[in-house]
Amino acid sequence: MHKRDLSLGSQTLSIETGRLAKQADGAVIVRMGDTMVLVTACHSSSPREGIDFLPLTVDYREYTYASGRIPGGFFKREGKATEKETLTSRVIDRPIRPLFPAGWAYETQVIAFVLSADTDNDSDVLALTGASAALALSEMPFEKTIAGVRVGLVDGQYIVNPTFAQRKLSKLDLMVAGSKDGIVMWKPARWKSRKKRPCRRSKPPRPPSTRSAT
Repeated sequence: MHKRDLSLGSQTLSIETGRLAKQADGAVIVRMGDTMVLVTACHSSSPREGIDFLPLTVDYREYTYASGRIPGGFFKREGKATEKETLTSRVIDRPIRPLFPAGWAYETQVIAFVLSADTDNDSDVLALTGASAALALSEMPFEKTIAGVRVGLVDGQYIVNPTFAQRKLSKLDLMVAGSKDGIVMWKPARWKSRKKRPCRRSKPPRPPSTRSAT
């Protein structure tokens, strides 16, 4: 089992591998506070014939047991994916898809499960970082490792991975994914200011692959 702790803003980000999902090609547990996400990456043993697209599936799920609740009443099972789960799956897919080599025809799955959720830290950015780490640990030819953060703006100060309470006061809600060489994706959700949006002031570099993310 291997574990690495990183200081990120005012909090500690922990990435651990070798504890769960040992049969996956790559698996990590990403933790910040008491929020924990298990991310696995797997691919098929043989490529699909006759396709001209990347067969990548990303699935992010938040089950109620992560917050200590079990469904009761008439519906005792988890329902279909919520809007946030669907959008988070797309956010994870968007930056990692261009980093696969052209012609990769192996069925690839990246699955993120929220194991534990606290009242301070969101799990979506942890899942994004975990997806890249799981792919990097696998044998798949993933070109670059990336990481994701959320940036907030409270009282004129930028905050990395703000808590839920800080996000209510924040004028900015921006998700950024990138490597040490540059930004791969950003996704602004809110910008409350009369000034120009920061996304209009600079351009992110082109991803390493020429294939566009869909």
